[in-house]
Amino acid sequence: MQIFTVGGAIRDELLGLPIQDRDYVVVGATAEEMLARGFKPVGKDFPVFLHPHSHAEYALARTERKTGHGYHGFAFDSAPAVTLSEDLARRDLTINAIARAADGSLIDPYRGVDDLAARVLRHVGPAFAEDPVRVLRLARFAARFPEFTIAPETLELVRSMVVGGELDHLVAERVWQEFAKGLMEVRPSRMFEVLCAGGALARLLPELDRLFGVAQRADYHPEVDTGVHVLMVVDQSAQRGFALPVRWAALLHDLGKGTTPETDLPRHPGHEERSVELAGEVCARLNVPVDCRDLALLVARCHGKIHRAHELTAATIVRLLEKTDALRRPGRFEQLLEACTCDFHGRLGWQDRPYLAPALFRQALVAMRSVNAAAIAHACPERAQIAARLHAARVAAVRQALSTPMA
Repeated sequence: MQIFTVGGAIRDELLGLPIQDRDYVVVGATAEEMLARGFKPVGKDFPVFLHPHSHAEYALARTERKTGHGYHGFAFDSAPAVTLSEDLARRDLTINAIARAADGSLIDPYRGVDDLAARVLRHVGPAFAEDPVRVLRLARFAARFPEFTIAPETLELVRSMVVGGELDHLVAERVWQEFAKGLMEVRPSRMFEVLCAGGALARLLPELDRLFGVAQRADYHPEVDTGVHVLMVVDQSAQRGFALPVRWAALLHDLGKGTTPETDLPRHPGHEERSVELAGEVCARLNVPVDCRDLALLVARCHGKIHRAHELTAATIVRLLEKTDALRRPGRFEQLLEACTCDFHGRLGWQDRPYLAPALFRQALVAMRSVNAAAIAHACPERAQIAARLHAARVAAVRQALSTPMA
């Protein structure tokens, strides 16, 4: 039995990055031997075990054979005769196919060390094309390591997989998982740029893909291209360290601009409502979690009004705060403001412009909270009038607050 450290731990060590987890491959052993040594089985599709003390993952070296479409269409062989080189051959990228032996020596049959030095993401071999999830992983690694380029032959392989229909067999949950991981990387725009370049975005998220090449007014959007703007907004959300729901909302907020009639361009009248409809369809198709879905719909619907904060009357501001349930869900409303901040700054040359709308809405929300709803309800003899009087009191409080210069 031989044990090797493999994968991301070796990659990150060679890059000088913090190591999150260590994974191990065991060569020359059987499942029965692992159990006899106290390891706990966790793998269903192939033998993976947890160390009895450290709980690190140890997988038997294995090969795989394509038996059907999609992520699960494989048969595995984890016999003791499987070599380390055969195991590494089934991995996605060369930078993830490096192993370290117990004596510290590197085993690098696919020249992953060279690709690390050259900052290149390259597939290990033809087996890459058998698993559509690897297209998403490639794009996600591009977002994690934005200084890396994609090997031309790897991008060409992705294109052939798209044409061959392999991506059509991805399940929605796995697509969402990879999107969510990619959005949390250092430069999430790279994930969608790579998917777009490989033709995969048109299959996985066509609503976003169609934004590229759609013009916007240059006075508001010096970058002009709607797809470029959306990716700038997403990168703003990453630079500011915002949570996944904000990043997802940033990605979907302008989908309606992809359906604007050409006769209206570069203006996009009514794009907010179209964005809400399309964002809802995307979230349903990918089984997106409720918090991400709800914020995406809220941002798509409200970002235009948030941007026009200083043009709105006190009554309009109060109605917006009431409709967004800002009093009961202040955390979600704050995420709405965060997404709008990213939308404002995610434009060419606008990164450092002052954006005062969030402060105005926060001030208005404080004023609304100052209204004593219980006292109004107690003093009002007609229950039907309570809502109207409460609304009027809130409008008066907000009008008064906004007439006072902000500190």
